[in-house]
Amino acid sequence: MSEWQGKSKGTKLGYRIVFSICSKLGVRPAYLLLRFVAFYYFLFSFSSSRAIYRYFRERHGFNVFQSLRKLYRNYYVFAQTLLDKIIIMAGIKNDFTFHFDGVENLHQIVSEGKGGILISAHVGNWEAAGHLLEHLHTRINIVMFDGEHQQIKNYLKEVTGGRNFNVIVVRDDISHVYAIGEALQKNEIVCLHADRFLPGNKIKTINFLGKEASFPIGPFAMVSTFKVPVSFVFAFKESATHYHLYGSKPITFPAGENRSKMMDSLMETFVGNLERMMRKYPEQWFNYYNFWK
Repeated sequence: MSEWQGKSKGTKLGYRIVFSICSKLGVRPAYLLLRFVAFYYFLFSFSSSRAIYRYFRERHGFNVFQSLRKLYRNYYVFAQTLLDKIIIMAGIKNDFTFHFDGVENLHQIVSEGKGGILISAHVGNWEAAGHLLEHLHTRINIVMFDGEHQQIKNYLKEVTGGRNFNVIVVRDDISHVYAIGEALQKNEIVCLHADRFLPGNKIKTINFLGKEASFPIGPFAMVSTFKVPVSFVFAFKESATHYHLYGSKPITFPAGENRSKMMDSLMETFVGNLERMMRKYPEQWFNYYNFWK
């Protein structure tokens, strides 16, 4: 059975080609090209298609035709979100609109002056949403695995100018832990994904969408170690030009709280939040491997 290998879909050349079309002709022509890209993956990306097809059939109960239709739609929306991310981060003129439920919760985290951790997953378009948090008037740090960051970090720096945006890379050593600690001491925001892990990472099995799935303990151990406010943040594409962002109320823990209990409670709450979001936006699940193996 397939599992995540520490790398994400997309290459620097692919980003550059679509970005070039978008900057010269606009978003709509670029979206048209993405329909062909999505159809290619629909036909020839067997391992990822099998995993997402089973996700629609087994986790949501769609019939065969619905699952195939949603599989293609999943690839197409995923391609759109990748392009949208670059458009927004590069400051290209666009017609995107946003509705943010809970932005006051993120302002509250920053106002406390202790830094904060935002936890999300590989769903919707968190990267674009994270860049929109610039109005919080603090630096945003996005934590990525080395394989995810390798292909696109330099290109994103080219188009964004690196403004108020920093990537902390998870490596084999614990250098990323020190980087996260330094960011929090400066009252910065640290964004973590809590749905993927590499072989050898510590995990916990939790019921998710009707079946047991493994989630990494690491992100929740970070919260319990640094004891800073945490919020679950998601962003979903609701139309070609509109996003809906969600930020949960900050969770804080008393200094004397049992660390193990804290992690368990936080993980259960996160998975519950994630499940509610995937019931609402099933097509925007972007883990292209057998998540429930």
